[in-house]
Amino acid sequence: MRIIKATLEHLDLLTPLFVKYREFYGQLPYPDTSRSFLEKRLKRDESVIYLALPDDDNGKLLGFCQLYPSFSSLSLKRVWILNDIYVAEDSRRMLVADNLMRQAKKMAKQTNAVRLRVSTSSNNEVAMKTYESMGFKEDTEFRNYILPINGD
Repeated sequence: MRIIKATLEHLDLLTPLFVKYREFYGQLPYPDTSRSFLEKRLKRDESVIYLALPDDDNGKLLGFCQLYPSFSSLSLKRVWILNDIYVAEDSRRMLVADNLMRQAKKMAKQTNAVRLRVSTSSNNEVAMKTYESMGFKEDTEFRNYILPINGD
């Protein structure tokens, strides 16, 4: 398996799996809007996307992860948010997520980040076990809150 950094040339390969990721979390597919969203992130350098490809280069995407940059005012350092990670259903149990997260960790170290952050739904036991096996720790110091902004 090869892990590569996505470019605009990979949009047609990436978009269908990104749509499946959105559907996994209960969102409507919106393939055109999803493609446009990814294109904007890449064009503007607003995210880093890694792709997992098979060694035989058969044009199949095994999985992807997308990271967004952030910063910590307390540590005065960069933080990377591992916002999206998804493995194709027929590629699971092949350590695709592990390989993607190893690449994300390597990139975080290369950019002198203080940490990687990741969130998942509270009932996604598989993801939680995978994150913990990679060394992620549950944040017990800070409680996270969200404020939905939906035009009120």
